[in-house]
Amino acid sequence: MGVTCVCQVPVSEGKSVQQTVDTLHKKLEQLGAVKQGNFWVDCETYHATGNATGQPSKLLYVMHNSETPLSCMALFEGGPGLSADANFDVLMVKLKSHFQNAKGHKVESRGCRYRYCDFLVKIGTVAMSSSARGISVEVEYCACVIPGDCWNLMKEFMQSFLGSNTPELPTVFTSKPEGLSVPVDCMDTMSQYLELFSRVRKQQVLPGSGVR
Repeated sequence: MGVTCVCQVPVSEGKSVQQTVDTLHKKLEQLGAVKQGNFWVDCETYHATGNATGQPSKLLYVMHNSETPLSCMALFEGGPGLSADANFDVLMVKLKSHFQNAKGHKVESRGCRYRYCDFLVKIGTVAMSSSARGISVEVEYCACVIPGDCWNLMKEFMQSFLGSNTPELPTVFTSKPEGLSVPVDCMDTMSQYLELFSRVRKQQVLPGSGVR
């Protein structure tokens, strides 16, 4: 995998979520990007049970990505995180006396994948309880694993179809002690999705937001 940037794109004024997504698709296709199937990323929330200290329990987020179908990522609120095989979901069922699934808190992003040269772009509708809450855009530069070596190129590419909604360098990279010279991994991508999903949970349901 390469360096990824995940951001939320606002719904265009006077348009629905789907209409805004369609507009982004058209912009990518006008650039010459080619559609290559679909993708999905989801996130289940768990909270610890039986906390005897009286302190608020840390939340545990269990995430899946269609790009890594045999893996499962688990991130505690505020860190740390781990990557495991898909059997981790079975383990969480067995640990239900310790971790309770927060029903109704599942968030997912689903949409289309596009390839443009060395870039992989995924535009998804972020949904919670079958209601669209926003739009996610993930851009991966597959030819590089060092953020500091390719961010300017990624930003220039994103400006070509996101315009003023082009994001800044993700904090998951800038907050690392090693700086921008350390290779990325899958947890960097999932941490960005988790940050986006956390913002989306706090948003109001958008008008005309039924997921098709």
